[in-house]
Amino acid sequence: MKVILMKDFGSADQLYIGEAKTPAVNPGEVLVKVKATAINRADLQQRRGMYPPIPGESNILGLEMSGEVVELGAGVSSHSIGDRVCSLLPGGGYAQYVSVPEGLLIKIPDTMTFEQAAAFPETFLTSYQSLFSLGQLRKGQMVLVHAGASGIGSAALQLIKLAGATALITAGSDRKIEYCVKLGAKAGWNYQKGPFLPFVNEYTNGNGVDIILDCIGAPYFEQNIQSLVPDGKLVIIGSLGEKIVNQLDLGTLLLKRFQLLRTTLRSRPINRKIELTKELLEFLGDHFANGRVVPIIDTIFDWKEVREAHQYMEANKNKGKIVLRVTE
Repeated sequence: MKVILMKDFGSADQLYIGEAKTPAVNPGEVLVKVKATAINRADLQQRRGMYPPIPGESNILGLEMSGEVVELGAGVSSHSIGDRVCSLLPGGGYAQYVSVPEGLLIKIPDTMTFEQAAAFPETFLTSYQSLFSLGQLRKGQMVLVHAGASGIGSAALQLIKLAGATALITAGSDRKIEYCVKLGAKAGWNYQKGPFLPFVNEYTNGNGVDIILDCIGAPYFEQNIQSLVPDGKLVIIGSLGEKIVNQLDLGTLLLKRFQLLRTTLRSRPINRKIELTKELLEFLGDHFANGRVVPIIDTIFDWKEVREAHQYMEANKNKGKIVLRVTE
């Protein structure tokens, strides 16, 4: 089969389409012919040598995909040949075929295209896990979402709205803030204009937010703490900025009594990923099937243009997900 490979770690220029062996289908798995996959920040980090694959899993990029079931492993009963499906992956999505445990597969609603479905698993599962499994989000609470116009941000905004909670966001342009408000955010702050703490204080009357979803890391740490209500939850979902917090005021930590939580999906056990997938679909209910909740797509590239697609994400141009359409 054809796959996207790397000559070496480094820039997007290292990516090329090559050949690899089609994966075997073990008992309890299905073989999917991939129609589309989506780009995540983790792909960029792995390409640079900063995010190695899980031992024993594919070293091919790609943490989610959509496609059509073409082969069933022994014991598979919940899917049939020809089913339209999408799934979270530990790797291997930048390929023509991928083998997936049947419990991870999500049947694609008729209202959703392959391109939309490819952008669904990683962002919505990450957002759901962060907001509900860790953040224990409840109706009436307020959440601050950094990088609100990102794939995860746009998914989180939809989940927060469904939960009856309120979202504030930060983003890198007024255009992105307008986009987030249309998705359901109450208001947003352009971080190019300075610190976000005064903005949070203004919109919460100085009380702070209950939960923060942060993909930036150390540069936002102090402001994040100051932005939380006592006993609030700071959920770290990435570290696009610096990873090391140089100075930490323990007095502030004690005063705020906040919880610092960290999550990744890739290293989670398969059983937990299957449970999380079921929980998400139960929470969404008919909203997923009827298309009221959908991943927001910024741009669709042919996978032959994978270098340009990675560069586009690195330039922070996207509002929502960047998708690769896998062609023959």
